[in-house]
Amino acid sequence: MRVPHRMVVTVAAMAAAASALAPIRQAFPASTAQVVHITARRFQFSPSVIHLKRSLPVVLEFTTLDRKHGFKSSLLGLHTAISPGQTSRIRLVPNTAGTFTFHCDVFCGSGHEEMEGTIVIE
Repeated sequence: MRVPHRMVVTVAAMAAAASALAPIRQAFPASTAQVVHITARRFQFSPSVIHLKRSLPVVLEFTTLDRKHGFKSSLLGLHTAISPGQTSRIRLVPNTAGTFTFHCDVFCGSGHEEMEGTIVIE
């Protein structure tokens, strides 16, 4: 199947934009980072709104109360699996101000589609 040139440019532009938005993943001392604890359970994240400061290191720590979940923010390039009995971590330095959505990307039941939240970078 041939893809129209106009569509290829749009996909390339979207990929470039997502790359520009992606947070900088780097090593930094844990003691200097803001730690945000996020709990996943059928069919919600708590907190569902996460406020971060631009250019300040952060560690997102995920746990689940019931079953396997996922965390994905496509525009920020963030993804992790969240398994019972384990803590998953994402270390990052947010580099772009804005509001970005995230969602569970592991099917967890009939309310799965509503399992989402927002990251606000100021």
